[in-house]
Amino acid sequence: MPANPSSLLILHPRLNVYLKPFVLSLPHFSSPTLSFNRARSFPIPRHPFPIGPTRNFSSLSSTSVAQCSGENGGDGGRSGALSPPPITDVVQKIDVNPPKGTRDFAPEEMRLRSWLFQNFREVSRIFGFEEVDFPVLESEALFIRKAGEEIRDQLYCFEDRGNRRVALRPELTPSLARLVIQKGKSVSLPLKWFAIGQCWRYERMTRGRRREHYQWNMDIIGVPEVTAEAELISSIVTFFKRIGITASDVGFKVSSRKVLQEVLRCYSIPENLFSKVCIIIDKIEKIPLDEIKKELTSTGVSEEGVEELLQVLSIKSLAKLEEILGSAGEAVADLKQLFSLAEKFGYSEWIEFDASVVRGLAYYTGIVFEGFDREGKLRAICGGGRYDRLLSTFGGEDLPACGFGFGDAVIVELLKEKGLVPELSLQVENIVCALDVDLQGAAARVASILREKGQSVDLVLESKPLKWVFKRAARINAYRLILVGSSEWQRGMVSVKILSSGEQNEVKLDELE
Repeated sequence: MPANPSSLLILHPRLNVYLKPFVLSLPHFSSPTLSFNRARSFPIPRHPFPIGPTRNFSSLSSTSVAQCSGENGGDGGRSGALSPPPITDVVQKIDVNPPKGTRDFAPEEMRLRSWLFQNFREVSRIFGFEEVDFPVLESEALFIRKAGEEIRDQLYCFEDRGNRRVALRPELTPSLARLVIQKGKSVSLPLKWFAIGQCWRYERMTRGRRREHYQWNMDIIGVPEVTAEAELISSIVTFFKRIGITASDVGFKVSSRKVLQEVLRCYSIPENLFSKVCIIIDKIEKIPLDEIKKELTSTGVSEEGVEELLQVLSIKSLAKLEEILGSAGEAVADLKQLFSLAEKFGYSEWIEFDASVVRGLAYYTGIVFEGFDREGKLRAICGGGRYDRLLSTFGGEDLPACGFGFGDAVIVELLKEKGLVPELSLQVENIVCALDVDLQGAAARVASILREKGQSVDLVLESKPLKWVFKRAARINAYRLILVGSSEWQRGMVSVKILSSGEQNEVKLDELE
């Protein structure tokens, strides 16, 4: 057969199902002995075969065009090869679960989250704090400070298309510090800021610990006195009281990084080892004591220093600490002042001294604290402290600062444990229904009037029987049902039924409230 520039070389045997019946009907291929499995050239008709919606073959591709000669040795023609995708009728289902360690918030969960955030915001407001927010995506350098921090190994980090190293924020405090440096002297001190943001950490999941969580932060910038820490703890106590948590349910362990500093100074341990020691001490309740001793020794602390350090860290009495360290040091003075302020604020029964509390982040410099459940079933509920030297690690001028972080996951577990999760069913004030399809526009007008007055309205968007409407009203806890009927509408009225009492009246449209 002579070569033809408009010839098509069929190379895919699976196309035989479509092409063989057609091709064999052509004069060129009338021989019953012709094998169709070999590559053949044939003229392209206008519509060679029907292509259904499930057989979406690609068009001629320039990448698959090849030079080939005719079967009888002609001068060759350019022919494109069809390159169809794999043919399959199977639609693969996606995994409908969110990525491991993350959550969906269906309406029920979203109502609980909104309630929790509302309490976070209300407590922040009554303490005079202003809300701020930061990008979820930050520069990776913002979160890489001291080697050994858990957070360093838990970053969700990558290189973006501009070859910049970025990370999903694992906490909010570094972003806050960045913003404070950015604002510089344009803001007056003290700053009292709060934020509620989503944080990401690739960590081992346990009860109340996920790979993403929302966190409430309150921070005070520019106050060097312990009154700032006392105010922050007071705000958390206020939050607990609002949601029904008492001092018998939750407490605060309080200590100071300066306790460790004074002990290490006694054993001539270099200052540059302080952060490493703090990070190790923070693991006391997470790994065996022998492992703690090994890690401390490996940093350069003598065996005698390790034993003395662990002895001090086991102290649960501020009076006992004062016996060992004396009353002249800053650590004891700060702690005594905090406990004195706690009495004046009215939350002394909520706090206790525990020298082992150091917090795992390297930037803390003074008083530190953790909220814990007294039954010991959950991990720390919240935690914070003073970080007077954080800004200089980012190239800024240091300012006295303290703050706390309070996650959303552990507190929800505690509320469940105590039976304090509130009933937060959907509640809509009005449900509006047209009794005739032609009155759907009238019903929409009624809904708009009520919404403009600030009322919530569920408008029935389809023609539904009244039985369905009443069931819908019960499900959304509607206060009243407004029916738009033909005769009433002609008189400029609607029928209003109070669902709790069954009372029903006709109300003029301009009197509807």
